[in-house]
Amino acid sequence: MEITLFLKENRATWAQLERLLERFHKHPNRVTAEEIDQMTTLYKKVSSHLAFMRTYYPQDETTLYLNQLTAQAHNVTFKQAYSSPNRLWQFFQTYFIRLIEARLGFIGIATLLFLLGGAFGFASVYTDPLNLYAILPAEIAENVDPHRLGEGHDQINSPVISTTIMVNNMQVAMLAFVSGITFGLFTLYLLLYNGLIIGALAALFLHAGKTYEFWAYILPHGIIELTAIFIAGGAGLYMGYRMLVPGRFSRKHQLLQAAKESAQLLLGTLPLFVIAGVIEGFVTPSALSLEVKYLFAGLTLLLLLAAYLYGTLRKSQSTSLDLSSR
Repeated sequence: MEITLFLKENRATWAQLERLLERFHKHPNRVTAEEIDQMTTLYKKVSSHLAFMRTYYPQDETTLYLNQLTAQAHNVTFKQAYSSPNRLWQFFQTYFIRLIEARLGFIGIATLLFLLGGAFGFASVYTDPLNLYAILPAEIAENVDPHRLGEGHDQINSPVISTTIMVNNMQVAMLAFVSGITFGLFTLYLLLYNGLIIGALAALFLHAGKTYEFWAYILPHGIIELTAIFIAGGAGLYMGYRMLVPGRFSRKHQLLQAAKESAQLLLGTLPLFVIAGVIEGFVTPSALSLEVKYLFAGLTLLLLLAAYLYGTLRKSQSTSLDLSSR
């Protein structure tokens, strides 16, 4: 390959790396996880260009330039790699929000599937309470007594219950995500069935005149928990969609890309499940008044919205700064 052709083909890549390095130096605390990944990719690509130049044109001034460029990129790349707390913070602060926005349609579909299941479950048990036994597992249906809701607070081992709930909810989310490999069909079933159970229980408690009490025990942890499940479900549905509609690329390539992105979405939900598990283990079964539990549920909703809006704002600021530096 002639050096003039080599320079023409790769000069834009080098300029892109230069701009990114400048951003890392000027705004080290505003770098996003996506930009860190981009830096790693460009560093590997330019390193291969340097290897070529060292082999065939070791005395050329371009070789010296590429050597300096890769040295800077190496320092920045490994500095970021060993700054895992910063990278983790950047992931939750901006990148996770970007993923949610990019897959909001699939998250919305997951939410609608859950609500659809809830509507069927509610209608079925509202029409005939005995249908509860056809919807819920027998061991659960036989032990549900609306009139004993809240009994035994003092007998609950909150730390154990909290941990058990956390693990169970994470397993449900992982199953919803992994089920994307079934073209999203099992993910669809999980969302419908979980909605069916909540709807059936809501109808049962309505029949018993305990609706106010029922939702007071569901919402404090349920708002965060269901949000995380919808995100995980959306991740699974997206993976299934890419298996069915690979687009311009091969089905294998699209599956790998969708799996990587969906796994990142799932990772972002894990702190939500931890928080929901703590609430469900300590706050939900507590002796707090029903009104306080409703207030607590409202607070969790406000905090979720605030976190999303803050992440969106930080993402917009990061994009604006990136554009202005070019």
